[in-house]
Amino acid sequence: MENFNFKKSLGQNFLVDDNIKRKIVDASDITEDSIIIEVGPGSGAITKLLVKKNVPVIAFEIDTRLKEELSKIDSDNLTVIYEDFLKVNLNNVLKNYNYKKIHLIANLPYYITTPIITKVMEETDIDEMIIMVQKEVGDRFKAKPNTKEYNSLSVFLQYYFDISSVCLVSKNCFVPKPKVDSIVVRFERRKDRLNVNNEEVFFKLVRDAFKQKRKNLRNNLKAYDLVKIEDALGKLGKDLTYRAEQLTIDDFVFISNSLK
Repeated sequence: MENFNFKKSLGQNFLVDDNIKRKIVDASDITEDSIIIEVGPGSGAITKLLVKKNVPVIAFEIDTRLKEELSKIDSDNLTVIYEDFLKVNLNNVLKNYNYKKIHLIANLPYYITTPIITKVMEETDIDEMIIMVQKEVGDRFKAKPNTKEYNSLSVFLQYYFDISSVCLVSKNCFVPKPKVDSIVVRFERRKDRLNVNNEEVFFKLVRDAFKQKRKNLRNNLKAYDLVKIEDALGKLGKDLTYRAEQLTIDDFVFISNSLK
């Protein structure tokens, strides 16, 4: 790979640190009835470890120039699909396999991080995701209330998943070296789904509450029945002068359930 022409447009930064590769794979709860989806295998740095799990590995690589390198991985349980992951019908691919658990492993460029996560959530019953992203992005995924990183995406993702940090990754662990450090984040599907009466109402409330982050709930939610919202907030020991970042996920659930 010495003379490989890395494409900035594809966000290509290949992981070369063996210790980090092992941490990513070891963090995953892969069992004999699992199937692994890898997005952006690149030169196969992590793929080579994943195939040793002896379960089906489906890798999606948009850059056909990597065919020669990836074809060197001699494994009967590896399938490499050279297509844009965002345009693939995942259900058509997965219907050819028998499995009980789906795992996503990926080193994601910033510009397609959220679209890929959204696609996987919409098209599969994903059990676990282990993804490497820019540190500031990963911090938003797992952010807690009363922090500047906490936003509507934090709430949406934590509604479905328990999210934790696996490890920090220095920019020196990549070729070519990116401008910022990364973080590996693990998403495990929540076993204790929150008791939301109407998910559509819940998600809209969260989006609207964070619409203008510096404004309080009274301003961001003025299109709602503020009497009902104020009543619900009062039962939580809060009021309309609070901002969205000061509410927990359970707070949002309680408020949304109070809206008929």
